[in-house]
Amino acid sequence: MKWAWDAEKEISKVPFFVRKKVRKRVEKEATERGCSMVSLDHVHAARKRFLSNMESEVKGYQIEVCFSQGGCPNSCVEKDTLTARLEALLAAEDLLGFLQKSVPGKLRFHHEFRISVSHCPNACSQPQIKDIGIIAAMYPRTEETLCSGCMACVNVCKEKAVALSNTPFPLINTRACLGCGACIRVCPEGCILSGESGYRVLLGGRLGRHPRLARELPHLFTESQVLEVVRACLAYYKKNSRAGQRFSALLGDNDIPRDILQAVLPQ
Repeated sequence: MKWAWDAEKEISKVPFFVRKKVRKRVEKEATERGCSMVSLDHVHAARKRFLSNMESEVKGYQIEVCFSQGGCPNSCVEKDTLTARLEALLAAEDLLGFLQKSVPGKLRFHHEFRISVSHCPNACSQPQIKDIGIIAAMYPRTEETLCSGCMACVNVCKEKAVALSNTPFPLINTRACLGCGACIRVCPEGCILSGESGYRVLLGGRLGRHPRLARELPHLFTESQVLEVVRACLAYYKKNSRAGQRFSALLGDNDIPRDILQAVLPQ
């Protein structure tokens, strides 16, 4: 549906984590009025109705996913099965029921537990500022076959983690590499192949009055291990959160709590 310029400008002021929901509400408002274009009046009417009825929209959690499902060339994931499994896990945890019991007053969207899934290190879904951020990674390994010296891998690496030296194959700086898989995709000779792949997991990010970037757990996790990380974090959250206290606030500025680490780190 087309939007008038002033309506588009107004919707841009809505916080990003609810903007998609509000946008749908506004378009529904315009459709029910028989209009083919969204006006500023539709925005104001939908916003008033949305704010007065927000509690009914709260489901206890949010999962945000990047756009790679639409064919993003940067994706490190062939098929996303993790998001559906996360949705099932969060639904089974009944976070809405937990919030209804523990939060005084009406529930708002900022009370919800937020998880973000990104299918490459570009992290379009902003996992660094969510309660739990999940970033797919695909790290390269080199094959000791003769390199043609085309420099494609060196040129494509934004982290300058690939070098061609006196060896017959590329050298990977594993400390600088973010696991984007770009060098794997461009190598025409098969010198760089897919090595270890999985998910990086970040905990305790937030915006607001005291913003903080999430802290990354050591190790690369499989899909099943990611679910165990989330399960352990939810258990800690439900055990310690009072009156709507956010997960990031529970973690504080100290190290990741031991009971979370013991539950999630590979033995």
